[in-house]
Amino acid sequence: MARRFGGPNSPGGDPRPDTSTSPRKRRAVKRVSPVGARVNLLFMLPFLWAFSAFFRDPAGMAQHLGVFAVLLFSAWMTREGVIAQDAYDQRRVARRPAIPRKIFGSVAMGLGLALAGFGADGGMAVPVIFGGLGAVLHFLSFGPDPLRDKGMEGVDEFQTDRVARAVEGAEAYLSAMSDAMLRARDRKLEARLQEFQTHVRDLLRVVEDDPQNLTSARRYLSVYLQGARDATVKFVEIYEREKDAQARVEYVALLDDLEQNFMLRTETLRDSDRQELEIEIDVLRERLEREGLRPALPVTPTS
Repeated sequence: MARRFGGPNSPGGDPRPDTSTSPRKRRAVKRVSPVGARVNLLFMLPFLWAFSAFFRDPAGMAQHLGVFAVLLFSAWMTREGVIAQDAYDQRRVARRPAIPRKIFGSVAMGLGLALAGFGADGGMAVPVIFGGLGAVLHFLSFGPDPLRDKGMEGVDEFQTDRVARAVEGAEAYLSAMSDAMLRARDRKLEARLQEFQTHVRDLLRVVEDDPQNLTSARRYLSVYLQGARDATVKFVEIYEREKDAQARVEYVALLDDLEQNFMLRTETLRDSDRQELEIEIDVLRERLEREGLRPALPVTPTS
């Protein structure tokens, strides 16, 4: 099949040099933001009360501004809860969020709507109905927060705490790199950075699967990522001001080198895990044979 030519100076080309002889790379998949239209709508609704507050008497203004503040707090808590839920779902080993943000968002939604119905005809029944319906519908729409740890049965709690802190620190570096790259306004560089981050997260998953790998990967998750973050921030400052093509090429080359190192470390740890598993199986098989027990041989189907 014909291959379209593309280089760092070609329109629509890949900003990286030709890597056809490089080890196999997994194609980065762009993740969809967990914050969708439903969450964004929650931030729009409170402004209805903010605008209407200026057409009320002082007591009505205070009530409407209070509704605006409570509903805005509910939207913020819900958004943070959705983001925390997505991070929890993406990991094989994770602790439950320390604060049940989505549940707090449901309670705040109920309180805000109850305050909105306060003083209406019908007495206290109106705010009670508004508040109850608002809280229940919010809870049904976004669900509860994760209420238990995941994948931590039979795992050393001290080790998992160390891994959790290391992963959170690495994710903070990756987020800082993505935030800085937005200022460069270069879609191809953003895609290149996302591909590099995909390989970094592969290493994070290997460490989460086996906390003993943290010692071998700690330098990659701290020193190397910190350096990558600092280099990204510095590059964006130069590129945003001067659009320096040479700086762009050097930065992409840096990502290539770092990506290769992260890929090699990930494969090394995976191979080590496979070798350890094979050794454990061999030891178990020899022990069974010494005890006079032999594993049952698979039955070959006959035609």
